[in-house]
Amino acid sequence: MPDMHAQETLYLNRELCWLAFNARVLHEATDPRVPLLERLKFLAIFSSNLDEFFMVRVAGLRRHLESGTSHTAADGLSAADQLAAIRTRVSGLLTERRQCLEHLLQELRPHGVRIIAMHELTGPERRAIDEQFESAIFPVLTPLAVDPSHPFPNVSNLSVSLAVEVRDPEVGTTHFARVKVPARLTRWLAVPGRAHEFVPLEQVIGENLEALFPGMEVLGWYAFRVTRYSDLELTNLEDPDDLLATIEERVFERRFGEVIRLEVQDDMPQHLRVLLLEELRDADFPAQTSLSEADIENAGHLLDLSDMLALSQLEIPELRDPPFTASVPHELRDPDCSIFDVIRERDILVHHPFDSFPATVERLLQSAAKDEHVLAIKLTLYRTSGDTAIVRALTEAAQGGKQVAVLVELKARVDEANNITWARTLEDYGVHVAYGSALLKTHTKVALIVRQEPEGLRRYVHIGTGNYNSRTARLYTDVGLFTCSPSIGADVSDLFNSLTGISRQRLYRKLLVAPANMRDRFIELIEREGEHARAGRPARIVAKMNALVDAVVIDALYRASQAGVEIDLIVRGICCLRPGIPGVSDNIRVLSIVGRFLEHSRIFHFGNGGEEEYYIGSADWMPRNFLRRVEAVAPVEGPRLQARLRSLLRTCLEDNRQAWELHASGTWHQRKPVGQIRSAHVRLLADSWGEAPEPIPNVKVPDAGSPQAQPTTE
Repeated sequence: MPDMHAQETLYLNRELCWLAFNARVLHEATDPRVPLLERLKFLAIFSSNLDEFFMVRVAGLRRHLESGTSHTAADGLSAADQLAAIRTRVSGLLTERRQCLEHLLQELRPHGVRIIAMHELTGPERRAIDEQFESAIFPVLTPLAVDPSHPFPNVSNLSVSLAVEVRDPEVGTTHFARVKVPARLTRWLAVPGRAHEFVPLEQVIGENLEALFPGMEVLGWYAFRVTRYSDLELTNLEDPDDLLATIEERVFERRFGEVIRLEVQDDMPQHLRVLLLEELRDADFPAQTSLSEADIENAGHLLDLSDMLALSQLEIPELRDPPFTASVPHELRDPDCSIFDVIRERDILVHHPFDSFPATVERLLQSAAKDEHVLAIKLTLYRTSGDTAIVRALTEAAQGGKQVAVLVELKARVDEANNITWARTLEDYGVHVAYGSALLKTHTKVALIVRQEPEGLRRYVHIGTGNYNSRTARLYTDVGLFTCSPSIGADVSDLFNSLTGISRQRLYRKLLVAPANMRDRFIELIEREGEHARAGRPARIVAKMNALVDAVVIDALYRASQAGVEIDLIVRGICCLRPGIPGVSDNIRVLSIVGRFLEHSRIFHFGNGGEEEYYIGSADWMPRNFLRRVEAVAPVEGPRLQARLRSLLRTCLEDNRQAWELHASGTWHQRKPVGQIRSAHVRLLADSWGEAPEPIPNVKVPDAGSPQAQPTTE
């Protein structure tokens, strides 16, 4: 690297990059080009994302700070510096969120969508809501007093509660109590006779507190919510006796980890804020001393805006994205043709949600469950959506006598409890369930089917970028490869043997596998492009992923850029690489697409002197993917399938509606269309690959100091 650049200037801060991504999500909630209810959806997603950021990333930094351990980010910021920068950035984002919510609710009113207060109800409406309270809400509530004989109750993570002050009229004493708002009850109570008007559950409870405190005078109630440290810690578990039981125990403990953030209703009196802060700090987690006033967040009058997701699903077509029907790939449109016959004839590449998940992935596993020639099915489950066709196919196959092995990842963040449930369900049906390693997450998305055929045993493989989850397959963009390539099949067999057995397998024929060889192989591919460029041969890298954090890969990309390699990176979320640094990253451009679908596919293209190579798989370019997860990336071979990936990457790079460009300053600017609007998602809805025979373009970044400059395509 050139000496003129301090090391830290070469990298952007990971946490601030993530906040920049969430700011792009929030922008969708403010964009008038987006239908109103979809904007409400983005507001909910922004809020849910921020909760997880505090639970994991902010909490982790706080632990580093409190323990006194050194934690300096690649950009040179200490844990304290990062926390201060996060606090400043989050404060601005929360102001934007509050303004956005006010505008959205105002714009929704003419369409009959309203969130109203109890005092706005008519007499009959109020009586109907009160009756609903008495019959369906009151029996679930538990008032918890706080006094010398009643300790401060445990407040679970992300739950909304009411801080209640009551006065005993006989003795004149004032008391504090907490009432939890039940998470299992609907947050939005429909007003009788009003199609799309709702009263928040906490207000219904608050206005009926006399029923919970008979004989007391209710002085006031105020909503609050806590965010706790919620990452699973397994660093000291080399070989737990029972990984399932260990994870289950940690999931339970996580509900009451140390408090990181306290959200309160705006008008909560100061003495109640102080009381909550002291009780949470002293009674809830005695070792926690750093919780302070700075960790209190004024959240307006509505807490937990992630619940807005339910309102965004209202059936008002003119306020939502137009519906679409996923297509069936032409190779699979003949229902009488066996999917195994089709794959044996040619590899198939699918692109969800534009290509139907049920007609492709689910069909393969359902066919395998029923096919008398199938001997074994093996699958990795990182996140699944419950009682789906896939789970039913696996249990049917096991009951039918086939050997079925499933690797269930118990440490999939947020889905740990769900995965524990499904692991036990699968075991009950006779499926062989393995849980992987305590120290490695199994993040790869692969399925292997072994079938007896006249020529002998044949392996059929699906390898993809997305989870075997029917719900997210309708919302996330992911690609998947169906193949019976002998070399890929042999690699996947070796991979499963290493997951379910005891192995230190490091050599694979075609697959790039983490932690065995993936990072080293990617570095080799990047370095090879640099060699091609220095020799005057065609050199090109286009990489699409969710996040780019790994400093070793970033350094390799910088070297390739200096060698003259043209590099385009399509990174949905975190990107710590700084493009456009003179003499370092002049030839690197970074794009992010945020829109109707969550960009989730990982695709890697290397020009290779004219002998193009393409790869797809589960891994982002992050240290955790390379070192602490089991990942697999597979080559996509053959001109027909490579042309599809080329077209998809071109469609993304040409987007001028939802695309954002990263500049050397570390700021993101959304492209503004001039002339024809080219939205990647709209084009892909019309054609799942955005078919285009032209080569992938170099999309030049305009001057970093001119955020309104328009991109040009060469």
